[in-house]
Amino acid sequence: MLLRFSQSVSHIQLPERFTFPFHYTPHPLCVIACEEIKQYIASQTQWEEELRLGKMFGVLVVATPSGEIGYLAAFSGNLEGKNLHPNFVPPVYDLLHPEGFFIQGEQEISAINTRVSQLLSDSAFLQCKEALEEAKALSVQEIDEAREKMRQNRQSRKLRRSENPDESELIELARQSVNDKKLFKQLEESWRKRIADLQQEYDAFVARIEVLKQERKRRSAALQLQIFDRFKMLNAKGEPKGIPSIFECVPNKMPPAGAGECAGPKLLQYAYQKGFKPLAMAEFWWGNSPKSEIRRHGNYYPACKGKCEPILGHMLVGLEVDPNPLLEDRHRDTELEIVYEDAYLLVVNKPEEMLSVPGKSEKESVFERVTRLYPDATGPLIVHRLDMATSGLLLIAKNKEVHKELQALFEERSIKKRYTAVLEGIVTADKGVINLPLCLDPLDRPRQIVSETYGKLAITRFEVLQRTANRTRIAFYPHTGRTHQLRVHASHASGLNCPIVGDELYGVKDTRLHLHAEMLKFKHPVTGKFLTIEKKADF
Repeated sequence: MLLRFSQSVSHIQLPERFTFPFHYTPHPLCVIACEEIKQYIASQTQWEEELRLGKMFGVLVVATPSGEIGYLAAFSGNLEGKNLHPNFVPPVYDLLHPEGFFIQGEQEISAINTRVSQLLSDSAFLQCKEALEEAKALSVQEIDEAREKMRQNRQSRKLRRSENPDESELIELARQSVNDKKLFKQLEESWRKRIADLQQEYDAFVARIEVLKQERKRRSAALQLQIFDRFKMLNAKGEPKGIPSIFECVPNKMPPAGAGECAGPKLLQYAYQKGFKPLAMAEFWWGNSPKSEIRRHGNYYPACKGKCEPILGHMLVGLEVDPNPLLEDRHRDTELEIVYEDAYLLVVNKPEEMLSVPGKSEKESVFERVTRLYPDATGPLIVHRLDMATSGLLLIAKNKEVHKELQALFEERSIKKRYTAVLEGIVTADKGVINLPLCLDPLDRPRQIVSETYGKLAITRFEVLQRTANRTRIAFYPHTGRTHQLRVHASHASGLNCPIVGDELYGVKDTRLHLHAEMLKFKHPVTGKFLTIEKKADF
């Protein structure tokens, strides 16, 4: 499976350390390897239909024990219903082996699915379900009609009593009242019993289906654990570790489906098995973007967090790996620019790549900086946040009372914000509104995805400021403040389909993310005056 470069690469310096897989710029050797694999993929016409839906591929540049430099290639999951293809490394464990337990287990689960489908479409079940629904609807109708008839009779008797009837008629009116109530109770009881009988018959069908569903769930969980037990992941020291053990450090401890089947772990596993030294790695997307996520054909992407972070954390032990660039604290000595200040609040211009509030790393944040600058300030200080990669205006309160008032203005959406961004590509509409609900991708934090089911309301108004050769300068006016809202609304196919320049999560890495919080407009919580504070972007 070792692939040789089709061109001379002896003039390219080898990397000093292995790629940090969750944040990287592809090494030149990886770029050449990826281009060669892309050409090979494009030539495989039998994959066109499947790959149009999208798949992640990866390359691993390696050195053989004899010192030869080559590369390995892999795809995530399976391809064309198979795990084994020429020029790609095999899986860590072949789930699709005809004689393997997985195929048998899948067949057993499939048989349960078939039985569930048969029961759900069984004519007796459908007739029972229909009869129950009809009975419930008819019972409501008849009982409502009977109740209305009782009300009319009661009004009629009330009117008759007001006309001073004789004693015998009063007795008759009382008898009619008792009889009405008796008949109504009989009607209710009749329907209750009829519906109960139908419900019992229906529940018997549902119980049989539920037993099968629980059996399916049990078998699926057992099969998944059996799969994970077969994945013995190696590291550079040759130490194997099963996936269940690797995920012991993860909060819910249950590995997600597909763990160990991504391109990165496949590549490292094969390299270790063959005695190759991993030098550099890169992954790229081929095909259309999924509906919810944002993936662009040919773009490079980091390894996913949910499946790969724990696994690669083990597999990279023994390798000298590049430091995480996100932990670089390049603004520790940068003076924090104060754009506006009075006795109650201030507005600072946050540099790109500086945290708004403290994170897990030791990188300094705006909060820590202003805490030192204003030691006598009370309260939480930071009123809102900007993404680490976003620069621009950040509003800060000097006391608890002002902080509370400003936060209330944000919650009421009374604080108006304008962002400036430069997008890759041309936005044809001069202005408009984007409405795409967003939520966290649980398997690839901190990425956000578009989800009609789980997403929260996210609305952005935009206005094009300038169009150049292949870029658009744009103003964003967010109505809501979801994480990565502007970045996803810009890049998603259902949004503007033009990622922000430098957005390495949803587009292509550049010198920086070209997104800047340019303007804040709000009513001062103490003086009552309206403030408009602006700071132009430096890009």
